Amino acid sequence: MNLTTDLLHIAPEVRAALDDGRAVVALESTITTHGLPRPDNLHAARAAEASVRAAGAVPATVATRDGRIRVGLEAEELAALAAAEGIPKVSRQNLAGIEVFATGGIGGVHRGGEASMDISADLDELARTPVTVVCAGPKSILDVGRTLEALETRGVPVVGWQSDEVAGFYSRSSGHRAPSRVDSADQAAHLIAIQRALGLATGILVTVPLPPDLALPDEEVAAAVEQAEAEAAAAGIHGPASTPFVLGRVAALTGGRSVRANLAIIERDAGVAGLIAVALADLRRAAGAT
Repeated sequence: MNLTTDLLHIAPEVRAALDDGRAVVALESTITTHGLPRPDNLHAARAAEASVRAAGAVPATVATRDGRIRVGLEAEELAALAAAEGIPKVSRQNLAGIEVFATGGIGGVHRGGEASMDISADLDELARTPVTVVCAGPKSILDVGRTLEALETRGVPVVGWQSDEVAGFYSRSSGHRAPSRVDSADQAAHLIAIQRALGLATGILVTVPLPPDLALPDEEVAAAVEQAEAEAAAAGIHGPASTPFVLGRVAALTGGRSVRANLAIIERDAGVAGLIAVALADLRRAAGAT
């Protein structure tokens, strides 16, 4: 069996960029299939790819289709994915040697997770996959403190982008201090290079706060999440079904402002990831030239 031919399809543009040592940013298709309602999902996917390109990198949206893993989607494939119904989630995004990955927010330890053991596979994935994940922090519906503790236990560095605090997803801050900070893509690239040179096999989490004019007030987010969680519990909604329910209720309770913030998050994270990927590619080229 030829893995590339039979199971893994890398888009020609992505393959050419990887072969040339140019910057590539992986983007998850879950945002398109599960994260946002139509037509916002397709708008967000296109905006994320545009932000990566604007930063000078090549976007590689990852999805499965017809039994094959596809790294990089054509425009019509992305549109078809956005329109499809009943798409299941899959894991293991770092399948083609891409070192930087952009997403909205990571999963983690759910509230009450110490009893329910409802903990996202994202945490174990970060612990065993050497990819830098650029995001807006753990999702607001999670127990952020326990999520950060779980990442620390797994040896995953958490880095604030131009901030001393871990980003708060819809709001600017989670209320938790970031263990380390970078203020530029060059600093982030050097951090990644050092991590790899030391032979450390974990991922790196870079959390990017929203600008003040796009972020929701902390207290509004907290109140909406608390009410949505209470409604989910009252309705007997638990496990994987709880996340889309709670996110939908938060959107309703904030008058759609959480959805607009989510769109801004995706676009901003993709842009920062693009800058970091370009800086990392430049650093590798410079090292190879010496």
